[in-house]
Amino acid sequence: MMETIDFIMQWLAAPVAAFAWMLHTRAQRQETQIAVIRAEMNADKLSRDREMKDVKEALRSISGKLDDLQLTLRDK
Repeated sequence: MMETIDFIMQWLAAPVAAFAWMLHTRAQRQETQIAVIRAEMNADKLSRDREMKDVKEALRSISGKLDDLQLTLRDK
């Protein structure tokens, strides 16, 4: 009877437990990688948003200067 239990533990339960542990550690590693990728994406998005805001402000400034130049040339 004891040999049967040892056989079951050695060839069934231990490999199943090892496989479950491997899946668990792999899932944890992937969750960490996903969290890092999400953080990088958020940082990139914030950076792009700031750049777009700067570009819009620059375009408004250029547009205002061009309008002033056009008014000056019309007055002459």
